[in-house]
Amino acid sequence: MIDPRHYRMRVDTNKCTGCRHCEVACSMVHNQDKVNYHRARIRIIVLEDRFLPLIAGPYVPETEECASKKLVQIGDKVYDQCIICRASCPNKSIFKEPDSGIPLKCDFCAFREEGPACVQVCASGALEIIKIEKEVEEI
Repeated sequence: MIDPRHYRMRVDTNKCTGCRHCEVACSMVHNQDKVNYHRARIRIIVLEDRFLPLIAGPYVPETEECASKKLVQIGDKVYDQCIICRASCPNKSIFKEPDSGIPLKCDFCAFREEGPACVQVCASGALEIIKIEKEVEEI
């Protein structure tokens, strides 16, 4: 089993093909083997000709100030960084449990011996679990 305090998900956007197998696998392990994209803790965002796997991060209380209001240029277009950290934004969260509205958080499929389902099914190698040097405190 993978302890999220010792590991992180590495995402290589150059390898992502946009197949969405990661979304299917995640939704199935969190929804009793039924596909429901709204229960997945990973989403594929499409920006022009690129696919960006976005993983549900730690929930940030609404009292917290946004620290990511910078602008990012991709090609000829300029975006605000909301697209990058939306997963943990209380105002624009796309990762909410559909029935209760409770924010979802990636748990690295800690209950699975094989590790995260999304990494297991990623044929392009865009998703990888890496061990980090020092333990990260949970929020």
